[in-house]
Amino acid sequence: MKHQDKNNHNEKNHNHENHEDHSGSHDHSGHHAMMIKDFRKRFWVSLAATIPILVLSPMIQDLIGYDLTFRFSGYVLFALSSFVYFYGGWPFLTGLVDELKKQQPGMMTLIAVAITVAFGYSSATTFGLEGKKFFWELATLIDIMLLGHWIEMKSVMGASRSLQKLVEMMPAEAHLVEDGDTRDVKVDELEKDDVVSVRPGEKIPVDGVITEGESSVNESMVTGESKPVKKSKDEKVIGGTINGNGSLKVQVQQVGDEAYLSKVINMVREAQDKKSKTQHLADRIAFWLTIIALTVGFGTLTVWLILDKPFVFALERMASVMVITCPHALGLAVPLVVAISTSISASNGLLIRNRTAFENSRKISLLAFDKTGTLTKGNFGVTRFGALHNDYNDKDILRLAGALESKSEHPLATGIMDKIKSEEVEIPEAENFNAITGKGIEADVDGKKVKVVSPGYVKEQEIEIPGEADNNAQETVVFVMIDKELAGFIALADEIRETSKEAVNILKDNGIKVYMMTGDNEKVAKSVSDELGLDGYFAGILPDQKLEKIEEFQQDGEFVAMTGDGINDAPALATADVGIAVGSGTDVAAETADIILVNSDPKDIASLVIFGKETYKKMIQNFVWATGYNVVAIPLAAGVLYSAGILINPALGAILMSLSTVIVAVNAQFLRRKMKVNH
Repeated sequence: MKHQDKNNHNEKNHNHENHEDHSGSHDHSGHHAMMIKDFRKRFWVSLAATIPILVLSPMIQDLIGYDLTFRFSGYVLFALSSFVYFYGGWPFLTGLVDELKKQQPGMMTLIAVAITVAFGYSSATTFGLEGKKFFWELATLIDIMLLGHWIEMKSVMGASRSLQKLVEMMPAEAHLVEDGDTRDVKVDELEKDDVVSVRPGEKIPVDGVITEGESSVNESMVTGESKPVKKSKDEKVIGGTINGNGSLKVQVQQVGDEAYLSKVINMVREAQDKKSKTQHLADRIAFWLTIIALTVGFGTLTVWLILDKPFVFALERMASVMVITCPHALGLAVPLVVAISTSISASNGLLIRNRTAFENSRKISLLAFDKTGTLTKGNFGVTRFGALHNDYNDKDILRLAGALESKSEHPLATGIMDKIKSEEVEIPEAENFNAITGKGIEADVDGKKVKVVSPGYVKEQEIEIPGEADNNAQETVVFVMIDKELAGFIALADEIRETSKEAVNILKDNGIKVYMMTGDNEKVAKSVSDELGLDGYFAGILPDQKLEKIEEFQQDGEFVAMTGDGINDAPALATADVGIAVGSGTDVAAETADIILVNSDPKDIASLVIFGKETYKKMIQNFVWATGYNVVAIPLAAGVLYSAGILINPALGAILMSLSTVIVAVNAQFLRRKMKVNH
């Protein structure tokens, strides 16, 4: 399958963290914090031990020009270095074992090989073998690698708790109705055909069928449909959705693993399992460096022995090659870029949770947007309003409607009241307020009988609706009637965000196809798609269908990013090559995504893609610097120019190494300037 998994954060990132627990309730971020603490502690302790190692190292003494030897100084040096090797090097040694088990040698293998060669060879020289000691290189290498890992882990957010969040969506208790009595029971004790009562405003605890009552149910978290759905007897409801203002009795149909949300949980789990295998860029480069180090190292040993040089000389050359190959700079090349790019991203409202996905954002070829709450604001706003009767002006219509709507809980009422606030309209008192079931509301205002009703009600009264009040595809229209005459209308819609159009244009200019997936109906989807000039859309689709569409795109060879904000998007977000959650959405979407947009601004997605490309370029530049040093140093260390009297001694190797590390660190900082230019 073309679509490479992009690691269930940090599983590959730190290979020794591979004991994924898929119980769903296991909280990984605590484990992540412990690892950060562990790396930090190992770094400071090893650094403290490195100072006396440097002071006692013969090579450093030669370099600076002082002499500090005493009776057992060699053994003290050996003891300190052994401590740093085992204590500081432990994560790399265990990492080597994990990488080899997975047959994916990477960064850990390269570091472990270099420190083991340095330690083994230097220990041998302590106990009688002729040759130079690499203890100081061993210690500084471990310090820098610990620092690199610590920086990187700190910069990438903790691992995913999505499954736990999904489980929390489900109510734990239900009101079981038996022989006319109601008692509270645990949801998992319910059986098929039990009847539960659901009070206004509560979460519906199970998938089932309504046996009595009617209410509007907010299913947006599951279907993505922005309007609450009217539900009455014999209609199905889904566990985890929120009941509106009516009381319901529901007969249980699916419980446990059969329930809809449980199926969504399993989809997310499977998608995340699939994703946990790719390697980071650094690991892939380290893999090749390991092979080169081993090949050139043993090759060097063999060649010098064939040329009849003493074994000790050949061994020293081999050790030099292998220690030099593990560049300190490579250990910092990526972590510094990652740390800087994640902090710049965070200050621009992008939280990066999965680094591989961020590295891969440059490859995105198709972006699928969820509609509600992502391209649109996800709440109903008044798009237009007007009077249809000569006795009233437009503001009167708002004023009278507001008198009634101020007493209603309906989502449309919220939209109308927001408009009244922004227009600064004073609203009068309403008396004798009454709901007309399924049709609207009525009350007495200023001595007049006022109703706010649906188009259906107006048609029932056989009143003709004038053309200007007729709704377009996206709008929901309510009518204001005064003393049985049609007086005006208010049109509401889930408004398209101001920045959506601009974001779509930027993405298309970058050669990315833009699609929309929504649980909303065909009419609404088409009008949003036309207005934004999308490449295509899918309307009325459920979570599992979103996931299927993503997989279809991937099979067609697209590198897919998905943006969404609800539970209905969670499986698709987990499956997409890059999952981007919108901050205003549910926690679940945020937990399954690789990148979170704090400000819900679609334009941030466009800048993410561009910034992903810049970050990648910086990483590559740093690799070139970090490895360019090797290209020069390895042949010299192997003794290619030995006959010309040029042999890189470890001291010169050390200077070159420090230089390449500084260059890499400085280069990473230029990313900040790049980002300022783009913003």
